[in-house]
Amino acid sequence: MAQEWNIKSRSAVCKGCQTAFSDRQEFYTALNDCGDGYERIDYCRECWRKNQDSHNPHSMWRSTFIVPPPPAPEPLKKETAEGLLRKMIEDDEARADVIYILAVMLERKKVLIEREVQTADDGSIVRIYEHRATQDSFIIRDPGLKLHELDDVQQAVVDMLGGGKAAAPAACEERRD
Repeated sequence: MAQEWNIKSRSAVCKGCQTAFSDRQEFYTALNDCGDGYERIDYCRECWRKNQDSHNPHSMWRSTFIVPPPPAPEPLKKETAEGLLRKMIEDDEARADVIYILAVMLERKKVLIEREVQTADDGSIVRIYEHRATQDSFIIRDPGLKLHELDDVQQAVVDMLGGGKAAAPAACEERRD
């Protein structure tokens, strides 16, 4: 018979007194067999000792609670890049290379999906993107950027998004279609 190991991760509060664990606080974990699986219960030292006679766990251990670090902020927020893309598409004087880099960034973040590549009458390449959530369509002219041109365009995008040199995105690869 296969055993289900669906055990929840550690709690941030003591099961006994409902007090939040502090950083570097010692705590105890009891793993109890509930018949249809295992239940994990975390206790502060005081609650563990008070109720030590009532504990009959399948397994137990002592550990130190480490407060997890806050998640690192994204260097470029999806919403910000998307908002800038939408605004620039409506601006007739916007840089086509910046619009293209924003679209590629959002494609890599899986916000946009490239649906089609067309060649215009003048020989230029046009990419049709669809927004994954809203199904909005974006028609983006591919400016045919060369690898040596990417740094300047990427820095322009970072500056427009309010970032600095440290927030610059990783170099984009030259598209080959």
